[in-house]
Formats: sequence, structure tokens, C-alpha cells
Amino acid sequence: MYTLHFAPDNASLIVRIALEEIGAPFDTVLVDRSAREQQSAAYRKLNPSGLIPVCIIDGAPVFETAAICLTLAERHGMLAPPPGDANRSGLLKWLFFLSNTMHSDLRLMFYPDQYVGEDPTQQSTLRQVTSARLRRNFAIFEDAYRNKDSAGPYLFGEDPTVVDIYLGLTCRWVQLYPSNAEKALDPRDYPSVFAMISTLETRPALARSFAADGIAAPYLTAPTPPDGSVGSAT
Repeated sequence: MYTLHFAPDNASLIVRIALEEIGAPFDTVLVDRSAREQQSAAYRKLNPSGLIPVCIIDGAPVFETAAICLTLAERHGMLAPPPGDANRSGLLKWLFFLSNTMHSDLRLMFYPDQYVGEDPTQQSTLRQVTSARLRRNFAIFEDAYRNKDSAGPYLFGEDPTVVDIYLGLTCRWVQLYPSNAEKALDPRDYPSVFAMISTLETRPALARSFAADGIAAPYLTAPTPPDGSVGSAT
């Protein structure tokens, strides 16, 4: 049994989808962002950085989305090519590119005040620079999906991996957040990536995961924010 500490439409949603795809039983604990519970002493005992998610695995807290997903994939033999597989290094490359580069840039877009302070001009400049970088990196993924060796809809074949799931959520968030600023890009401008997320969002595991976060379909291609029934996403 796993326990996922989550907030709606946060990075925890990637982990929830992975757990649903695997079919592993898990419990959830809502982290109330409106009350800043992620910064509480109790939560920081689980993740000293105060970021969501945390997943309790074998009684120990594991944080960092990519680390949680890779751990779950390896334990269950799903959502990732196993060690020794020809696609293993490719999966690791793209997973860490998403985690270290793409997700970091999303945080710059969503929380510019944490990096440059309250000055709106500096925040706008940061977003412009970051948006340009995001567009370049989405173009890198577009090239990877357009020229992939597999015949299936996903990067490594007929079944999704943690890379497809992570990228799909990135496509969602870049269209929605921050709500008070111009969006960095439109995934429709990247047709191979858009085709993948159009297939991904029809999977039952996504329907269950998004419903649990109070989010209606379509989840990735034309997303809408959570309905607020499960807690605060920001």
C-alpha cells in the first residue's frame, strides 16, 4: 500500500496517474495549499523543500516526482523499459529532461515572484525569457515524437511510460497557469505531441485520476481548472 500526499492539479497528479495505470492500491492525504500546509513542520518532515508530492513507499517518504514515478515503475515492471532494455537510457534521458528542465521552467512561469520579487516588469521579463525556452524545448519533444522508432502513439510504443504521462501534464499546465498571464505556448503547434496527448487523455487511468482532483474532461487538449471540490490547487 502506498500513501500519496497530494494537492489537486499539482505534480502529485502525475504520480496518481502512474499509480492508477499500475493498478496498485494507494491512499491519499490532501495537502491544503490554501492553508500552506506544504510549508508546515509536519509536511517538511516528509519533504524538507516543502514541495508536493510525497509518496510513502515501504513506510518511508519519497519526494521528487520523477524519483517517485521511476521507483513505482521499477517495482511493478510497468511504465518504463526495464534496466538492460534498449530504450532504458532514452527513457531516463527524457524523464530527467522533463524533471530538471521543463518542470523547472514551469515553476518560473507560475511563481515569478519567488525568483525576481514583486516587480511586475521583472516578472514579465522572466516570463518572456522562460516562454521562449519552453517553446524551444517543446520543439525538441515534437522532433522526438515525430521521428520516434516505435509505431505506437507513445514515445516507446503502444503503451505509455512515465515520460508520456509527465509530458502530458506539462501540456495541460502550460495552457492553464498562471491564470493572470499570457500563455507560453499552445500544444496544438506541436502536432506529434498533441496527437500523443489526445490519445493519452482517453485512458481510464486518467479519467479516474482527474475525477479525484475535481477536473472535468478533456484533461490535456482543452483543459479547464479544477472545480474546487477537492481543495486548493494554488
